[in-house]
Amino acid sequence: MNWNIWIRQFHRWLSIIFTAVVVAIFITLGVGVAPAYWVYLMPLIPLALLMLSGLYLFALPYAMRWRSGGRTA
Repeated sequence: MNWNIWIRQFHRWLSIIFTAVVVAIFITLGVGVAPAYWVYLMPLIPLALLMLSGLYLFALPYAMRWRSGGRTA
């Protein structure tokens, strides 16, 4: 499997995990349960990984153009 495809899949699944954690926090707040402080920090782990993989995916077309030595259409 190509690294670019693997990182893209990882990014997609990580976004689903991040969304689920944030939704779970909002549901617990809506029910009236006050979660512990560390629960509010849980989304930061997938968010940091999303940032790293997103920056890689953002820079990928520019790096491929730079490696090829010119402009591509």
